[in-house]
Amino acid sequence: MPIAEGFPGQRLRVLSTPLKARALRTPVTSRLLLTDVGYFPRAAGHGRTRPRGATETIVIFCVRGDGWVESRGRRQVIGAGEAVIIPAGTPHAYGADLSDPWTIWWLHADGFDIAEFLRVLHPEAKDGLAQIRIRDVLAMVTLFENSLAAMERDETLASLYLASGATWQLLCQLTASQLQGPLARADRIRAAQDYLRTNLSRPVRPHELARAVNLSSSHFASLFRQATGTNVLDYVRGLRMARARELLLTTNDSVSLIASTVGYSDPFYFAREFRRVNGTPPTEFRKRAHQENA
Repeated sequence: MPIAEGFPGQRLRVLSTPLKARALRTPVTSRLLLTDVGYFPRAAGHGRTRPRGATETIVIFCVRGDGWVESRGRRQVIGAGEAVIIPAGTPHAYGADLSDPWTIWWLHADGFDIAEFLRVLHPEAKDGLAQIRIRDVLAMVTLFENSLAAMERDETLASLYLASGATWQLLCQLTASQLQGPLARADRIRAAQDYLRTNLSRPVRPHELARAVNLSSSHFASLFRQATGTNVLDYVRGLRMARARELLLTTNDSVSLIASTVGYSDPFYFAREFRRVNGTPPTEFRKRAHQENA
């Protein structure tokens, strides 16, 4: 039997039916409302069948592995770096590949503006599925993260607005991917750099970055060094230390908080790394800078 949810490490948020109804009568969220959003890692056995379709438009974005989506007798394979859009009311079924189950981000969205996005994304989408090769996988992951984080915060109108804004950006990113086509190799490295710059607090896994931009680990490492003169981990260390210096100079945040902000869970390890890179501990760096600017 296919499994709808319940995968180790999954994240999931779904609005209640009464809240959904109120939000669809409210300015802003009536135009675009994120109703359901989630992340299913290596979702073995995952699958759903909706003979009458869903009430909302569905976006499924595969970041690893493979899966499939079927509608009106036509089955499409969805692989890493691809998204599929299932318009509201479209009969469909989908599932993870048996040997290499997909890891997916997914959402359901409603509102007046969905139809406008569908018209641009795929003129025939109302009659079937729209499959899109994502131009910037890392940016898409970030937008899904932002959408889910807003929903995880609470169910206030403010959070619904934040979720709607992130979803709007996400749909625009999908549209851009459709219009611009796949990334060139140089663009993939720039996309990886952009992702690292805007996600300093997240763990860095070079092999996952390589996979996200559709390159082998060795090829990615070579291209990254050509573009930056260094490897991924040293590049990130430089970004983190630059941001840490900025925070030490411009805020009164504690060293522990700054360490966490730039991706170090252990403030003592952060202090050692800061001293190795900058020649002085973070507290001394801040003290000297204030004295010099006094």
